[in-house]
Order: sequence, then structure tokens, then C-alpha cells
Amino acid sequence: MTTLQLKNIVKRYKSQTVLDDLSLDVADGERLVLFGPSGAGKTVLLRLVAGVIDPDEGRVLIGGEDMTEVDAEHRGVGMAFQNFALFPHMSAFDNIASALTSRKSSKESIAAGVQKVAKLLKIDHVLSHHPKALSNGQKQRTALARALVGSPPLLLLDDPLRNVDAKLRFEMRLELPRLLASEGATVVYVTQDYKEAMALGDRIAVMSQGSIHQIGTPGDIYNAPADIEIARLFGDPTINLLDVVPQRGPDGAFVELSNVRFRLPNFGAEIVGKSCVLGLRPETIAFTEASALGAIPVTVEAETPLNEKTVTLTLTARGREILVSRPAGTPGPVAGPAHIAVNGRAALLFDKESGRLMRPAELTSKRNGEAA
Repeated sequence: MTTLQLKNIVKRYKSQTVLDDLSLDVADGERLVLFGPSGAGKTVLLRLVAGVIDPDEGRVLIGGEDMTEVDAEHRGVGMAFQNFALFPHMSAFDNIASALTSRKSSKESIAAGVQKVAKLLKIDHVLSHHPKALSNGQKQRTALARALVGSPPLLLLDDPLRNVDAKLRFEMRLELPRLLASEGATVVYVTQDYKEAMALGDRIAVMSQGSIHQIGTPGDIYNAPADIEIARLFGDPTINLLDVVPQRGPDGAFVELSNVRFRLPNFGAEIVGKSCVLGLRPETIAFTEASALGAIPVTVEAETPLNEKTVTLTLTARGREILVSRPAGTPGPVAGPAHIAVNGRAALLFDKESGRLMRPAELTSKRNGEAA
């Protein structure tokens, strides 16, 4: 059983704290994605788990054993570095095979293992080439193949698809989960691409400034982001965010959009009068007829086709921008007056001051009201 436990990890470089009292548990066979902006500390964390660098404080446990003081080569970890780290004097074949060669595997098993993973990653035709003759995408896939070929129980992947072309990246999002599941490895995968995180992770740990701000399933992160910044990071087009102060009505709390009451069925009187930010995912909004119950009048400003979907920019009566996303080919207005319907149960509320996601039990009652 290969689990990974990080306990109160601290890593500093001079006066800068890169990892700040970080703790994390990864289950046996789990695929955990570390997601966050550049500089969040994701790569430093991977290198620390691999044993390339040491923590200033805290412990690293692999399979229940304390590996904090154990050298990298004795940790049983496979890692694909973001910067390739290929041996320039060796062919792609020999670079990939190095993990098996170090175990003194037979020539036949080495050849079979290299061919299998190289074919999957579509680099079997360049195995005889040295790194200088490879494209960046081929170098990245060679580094990934080297990490995979030895079937390590713990696999660390540092944005391994960053330099591959869009078509292969899409294909690998489908193929990698199958491969990793078949290997049974425990995987920690770093990416800055939210779609990749959603596709590859059993869970996602969202990092920022050396700390984990939220961890959960892809559905948890998308549907209940811990704060506004996380909500912005997940979704394309980005989430609509409107400053509101909910009011009290006979059938519950509401806000006004274009002078139309928009109910918030997930919330009660506890949010009334509180300064909030209303979050609406563009795909939870649809164009509707003016006669429909709760139809909200808007003005269509622009429409952008994006292959599989069409994104429309609309304005409320107060000039607030609302993006509406619908599947490509679905009819919709292209300019002028229109009406939208919003799924109130999918609406998110954030505290305006802290930016944190608001839940009914956490709220206190205040007075006042404002139309959106």
C-alpha cells in the first residue's frame, strides 16, 4: 500500500516562505491534482516529496514510513520534471529505459516496457533520437515515459503535458487516467490547466502562496468553490460575479436583476442585508421568452462562437455584465433586447469582505437592500 502523507511542511528560501505549514494526505491508488497559479509552490512540493530538496520543517511519509531523511534514489518514486531533465548524451530509448536499467532488468523486458509506453505517448518513432533532435513536446513525452516505464508505486508528474500540442494534450487527458489506473500507482499531478485538473484528478488540491486553500473532488471544487478566486480559476467562460445585498420577500430571500426579483432558494433570512457577491456560472443561464416566469430582461451586446459553445455578453438594466453560455448550434439572440432565465439553485454567494463562500449556517443577519 502506497500512501503519501505530508505533515506540517515548511520550506523557505532566504526570507521567502514557499510552503507554509502544509499538510496533505493522498490515499493508496489515488490521483491527486495540485492546481494553482505559477508561484503557488506546486513544483517545490513535488521536488520535496521526491527527495530532491529537503523541508525546513515537517515530515514526508510514504507508505507509512518516514522518508524525510531518505535519499531520493531510495524512495521508490517516479517523477517527470517540467524542465525535461533528459540525459543529452543518451537516445530517447535509453533515457526512458534508465529506470529499468538501474534495476538490472533483462534486455527483453526493458525493450518491451519502453516500446509499450512510447507507443502510448506516440514517440515510438523517435526512440533512436537524442534530445537535441527532439521537439519540446517529444522531450516532455520522453520524460513522462521515463517516469511511467518503471511502474513506480508513487508517481509525481510536474505539468507533463505543458509543451505538447493541443490535439495530443486532449488525447492524453483521456488516455492518462486509464494508464495510471491500470498501473495502480498513487499519483500527484501538477497542472495550471483547470480542464486537465478536472479530467485527471480523483481530488484536486488548490494551492496559492504555499498553502492549500481547498481540496475536494472536481465536482466539489467547481460547484462549491471555497472563495471567489477559486471560482474564477475554474470555468471557461469565467463565472459571473455581481455585488448584491439580498432582501427579504414573502417567499424567501431575493436579489433584483434588471428590476426582477431573483430568488435564492438555498438561503433564508440569514443573508438579508448582508453585502454579498452573487456567482452565476454562464452555463446555468439560458435565454427564454419574455412571458416566462421570472424572465430577466437584458440587452445582448456581443456574441462569440467558441467551437463547442457560444458565449453571449449581456447587460442588465443597471449595466451589469452577464455572460451566457449555450451549446454551439443552439438558437439565441445576437443583438438587442432579450430575456434570460437563471437557475437559482446553482447560484453561489460569497462574502464581499472576505471573498469566502457563504453557507446558510455561517451567516448572520443584517439589514439594507440593493438592486443588481
